[in-house]
Amino acid sequence: MNLSVQAMTKEYAEESLRWTYEPPYDFYNVELSEEALAERLDGSYRSVLDEEGALIGFFCTGESAKVPAGEKDGVYAEVAVDMGLGMHPSLTGQGHGHLFGKTVLAEILKENEGMPVRLSVATFNKRAIRLYENMGFVEQASFQTEACPFITMIKE
Repeated sequence: MNLSVQAMTKEYAEESLRWTYEPPYDFYNVELSEEALAERLDGSYRSVLDEEGALIGFFCTGESAKVPAGEKDGVYAEVAVDMGLGMHPSLTGQGHGHLFGKTVLAEILKENEGMPVRLSVATFNKRAIRLYENMGFVEQASFQTEACPFITMIKE
């Protein structure tokens, strides 16, 4: 599968906001609202497409990639490029994460050469944590949200 990164369009934003994940990953479901749509279109999000132009995932950088509870705990104090990502629910857990993650990371590093990259992940999401470790990320900090515990991971 060849992947490409494109600007986030209104159509892709709406499509990604309609995705529904099965429990326990339903924690990542986001309701399609004007506020959520505006965030997806604020320039911090990008679309990841397969060779046929189908939306297979998205990623964001900057403030959109941070979890507010982590901000309060100071886990984002160190300078880094924060990234968040989401893959189409039908593709998760099937071994597509490595190519998807590698594509996203390469794009971020191309635009932020020499900067460490940080992400936040819910601790129950063991398959994502394993993927990030395989990509060279290491655990940096932890914090608690109302919903569950999180960790931050960094790649220098």
